[in-house]
Amino acid sequence: MTEPVPVSERVRALHARMTLDEKLAQLVGYWVDKGDELVAPMAGEMGNPGAYADATEHGIGQLTRVYGTRPVDPAARAEWLWEEQRRLVRDTRLGIPALVHEECLTGLAAWKAATFPTPLAWGASFDPALVERMAGLIGGSMRELGIHQGLAPVLDVIRDPRWGRVDECIAEDPYVVGTIGTSYVKGLQGAGVHATLKHFVGYSASQSGRNHAPVHAGPREVRDVLLQPFELAVREGGVRSVMNSYAELDGVPMAASPEYLTGVLRDEWGFDGVVVADYFAVAFLHTTHAVAADLGEAAELALTAGVDVELPTGDAFLSPLAERIRAGLADEGLVDRAVLRVLAQKEELGLLDETFDAPPAAIDLDTAEHREVALRLAEESLVLLTNDGLLPLGGAGAAPGRIAVIGPNADSSEALMGCYSFANHVLAHHPEIPLGIELPSVLAALREELPGASLTHVHGCEVEGDDESGIAEAVAAARGAEMAVVVVGDRAGLFGRGTVGEGNDVESLELPGVQRRLVEAVVATGTPVVMVVLSGRPYAIDWAVSGPAAPAAVLQAFFPGEEGGRAIAAVLSGRVSPSGHLPVSLPRSAGAQPYSYLHPFLGGPNEITSADSTPVLPFGHGLTYTSFVRSELTADAEVAAGGTFEASVRVANTGDRAGTDVVQLYAHDVHASVTRPVAQLLGYHRVDLQPGEEVVVRFSVPTTRLAFSGRDLRRIVESGEVELWVGPSCAERETTASLTITGPDHAITAADRLLVDSTVDRATVGVAAATAS
Repeated sequence: MTEPVPVSERVRALHARMTLDEKLAQLVGYWVDKGDELVAPMAGEMGNPGAYADATEHGIGQLTRVYGTRPVDPAARAEWLWEEQRRLVRDTRLGIPALVHEECLTGLAAWKAATFPTPLAWGASFDPALVERMAGLIGGSMRELGIHQGLAPVLDVIRDPRWGRVDECIAEDPYVVGTIGTSYVKGLQGAGVHATLKHFVGYSASQSGRNHAPVHAGPREVRDVLLQPFELAVREGGVRSVMNSYAELDGVPMAASPEYLTGVLRDEWGFDGVVVADYFAVAFLHTTHAVAADLGEAAELALTAGVDVELPTGDAFLSPLAERIRAGLADEGLVDRAVLRVLAQKEELGLLDETFDAPPAAIDLDTAEHREVALRLAEESLVLLTNDGLLPLGGAGAAPGRIAVIGPNADSSEALMGCYSFANHVLAHHPEIPLGIELPSVLAALREELPGASLTHVHGCEVEGDDESGIAEAVAAARGAEMAVVVVGDRAGLFGRGTVGEGNDVESLELPGVQRRLVEAVVATGTPVVMVVLSGRPYAIDWAVSGPAAPAAVLQAFFPGEEGGRAIAAVLSGRVSPSGHLPVSLPRSAGAQPYSYLHPFLGGPNEITSADSTPVLPFGHGLTYTSFVRSELTADAEVAAGGTFEASVRVANTGDRAGTDVVQLYAHDVHASVTRPVAQLLGYHRVDLQPGEEVVVRFSVPTTRLAFSGRDLRRIVESGEVELWVGPSCAERETTASLTITGPDHAITAADRLLVDSTVDRATVGVAAATAS
């Protein structure tokens, strides 16, 4: 009937006592505070199943966003939650507490909680260890508030920057997504909170970058790109929960796909946790995908596929499914399989033994440690795209005394945060409520960073709209200053409220509104200009990178969070050197999308087409205030397919300032049985270097990093020649080597090593004579 679920005797005994209604109650959430706010797709068309007391008569599986739906005081809400858990234990027949889940992508989505940089910023940092530390802090706050499951991280690989949810994603490279996402999983789960991978699988590859649109990816792209981060997080991170994608893949909605939710996830990878439905995804099988005639059939399809829990409410898994089972149309064994998994999860989290004695009387969700990590991650994530020498301020002499700070995002705290931050996700519906945390804008941070400078602030224009009336004032302010900082970009929001975020997909990759005209007008004054882009997606800003309208420097900030303003000010002043690198290519145009640096020869610019898809700046690009030379790349001459090879590269800081390099090791499979990318990141390593210092960075690379799906779609490592290089981005081969993979093809198994190990050898090199590069 169904495959066995590995659970304890205690769980089996509890399950044996349950009625059908009690089983179904454990498979759904209840959104206690759901109101009219648009914080989930089509939320207004779905409803909670009756009054709360009636809905919990048989118990309840999960409580949905107890802290994250409205601005409620965390300590007061914890008191309510503890009493509610005591009621469930006391007044329901089986006495099973509810599992509580919350959003936590940029920090716990609750009032007064720390807001960290958005995932694109994690990717730009190339710092998995710091992301793990951040997630540990988030998980600690959640666990203290009685929260058990976090709906993060997002492991969708960026395929098209027109998609609104790009700001929730980590990178366009699946290995970067997988390694950083796995670090987040380890941090959150190390604090006792189950992480939830989303959105499994294919969501980001939607047609034309449209939310919920069909996905036309072939099975090889799915296997070799889209699934790779999820496999890493399951096999290396031990993740305990997975959430399905809303998308349909080649005509099959993922919430109804046993091929992926069971065949790949459980049978191939050995995942033994719980699969939760994305909000309303089960009902969508009926209402939007139309593969189910009613909600009962939708519930059966989802359970058969491998969905265990319907979130955020029980629209399909309660009455519609109960009626279908009692009519003999669906197998109750499907329910039993899911209930056993859910009870095992609650046992693992300690819920079955929890006494709920005393809630926290007071709690600080934004401690000094939260802010220290938020600041460091923001600093590491800032990507200096261009710089003609203007930065750092005062680097070639005295810092400017008169600075015009211009632009719609210059004095906006909200512009520092992503879509799933509490401020933009929830507080946008409650403008009368204060932010609850300190969130200095770029303008405020510059005043703090440069106390001796005279700063003039002019708004210039809005993020959206066509009103150019404020540009003249901006031009006058720039003419009266020694330099101008123009802060432009996005405003994150949901479903049409904002320029990026869930449901905010775009047709153009030009900066929203008249922001380009603002920048060009300020540049035309002749006053040196730094353009700061605060955004949740990369924009087509070729005009700002080169040409007559180009500012003297461009700094890209992917929603850097509560300390983002201070991080930007510190990088501009030079107190901190930029060290971020692009986790996604800087696009040429919307018409060149979808684009990935992981393209075969014919997927890039060539003589066969007049259309040029070359990005303005490539994946991995990032400048700093010093210079690095990478040399002497060496690698084993041969390695057996399925084996591991060693590579090393010498990295020297040839400038006069300390700096951090992200050492990037790339490969190209010269000839293969299927087409392969012209460049593929194998591994990366952040290394701090003093002026004149040089080190050797060593990589231990399993050949599984070069695996792909062969003609028969089996994942293999194939013999042949491989080119290797290290450079400042995927596009530049600064130092090269090669190796040959030998022997018969190696079929990938669950026992294969997936991760690259890297170390820094400082003992044999030390400090060299600094030379200009």
